[in-house]
Amino acid sequence: MPIISSTFKAKGLFKSGHFSTIYSAKLRPIPKVIQERKRLELSDGDFIDIDWSFSEKKDTKVAILLHGLEGDAQRVYIKGQAKMLVENGWDVAAMNHRGCSGEENRLYLSYNSGRTEDLEELIDHVIQYHKYDTICLIGFSLGGNVILKYLGERNHVPQQIKNGVAISTPLYLRGALEQLVKPENMVYSKTFINDLRKKYKRKMNQFPDAMNSEELKKIQNLLDFDTLYTAKAHGFQDAYDYYEKSSSLQYLPNIKIPVLILNAANDSFLSPECYPFDIAKHHKNIYLESPKHGGHVGFHVTNKVYYSEKRTLQFINK
Repeated sequence: MPIISSTFKAKGLFKSGHFSTIYSAKLRPIPKVIQERKRLELSDGDFIDIDWSFSEKKDTKVAILLHGLEGDAQRVYIKGQAKMLVENGWDVAAMNHRGCSGEENRLYLSYNSGRTEDLEELIDHVIQYHKYDTICLIGFSLGGNVILKYLGERNHVPQQIKNGVAISTPLYLRGALEQLVKPENMVYSKTFINDLRKKYKRKMNQFPDAMNSEELKKIQNLLDFDTLYTAKAHGFQDAYDYYEKSSSLQYLPNIKIPVLILNAANDSFLSPECYPFDIAKHHKNIYLESPKHGGHVGFHVTNKVYYSEKRTLQFINK
């Protein structure tokens, strides 16, 4: 019955989910960690860029980090986690999803909440060309959904993968969408859709036969974007088909290695389905921790160290 009673206690203004979310994304000083970019050419002719950080301890452990929607491997939460890991003997491979590394990807398709093929190719590359005997998967928000789906949709995963951590993860995508369109979350949904509209416009220049300005005008919210681009580009019938097939919640019972799901109770991005207490109660590998505070990727302790960073290290080292 691995439901964890969290020790995290937010202080002052950080008890507010919105304050901790916004502060952590926009105001936290960016932790200093060295990153070395290497490009991975993919089997379909596209590419992803990986930002590597290396520990001085020359160990045989690597953590693969996945960022959230329209993020990248330079986001403060990625660098904070990477710094904590490299200082404690872990190398880090922070993956930029297709089109998120500052250069547009080559193909019409991109990334989405359930696309695990790129993660699989990165894992295969790490196993083939590096000498790691221990791999941990760590995902934030959308990236958390990707790693949980990857671990649950396959009958077997490489033996080098020992555990995983999913932080502030929308396990049920339709519910998360319905949360984001609520008035209290307007500032977040507006930010996301503005970024996605810009991405659509840039991609429209690459693929004028598949994308056009009339469709761009119709994209006013996240559901529109997933209807007019995500579903069409990635082979789904519509946005709701995408949400149903890509949600990691349905794959949790199949996970065969220990995973920690760290979702704050006051994360305004998450619907009730994103807190799978019933599954965790009956599954030896699903560890669910739901502290009262923390917002969305906002588990502030100090500017230098977040609870999620310490908790992740503790979980993967045990």
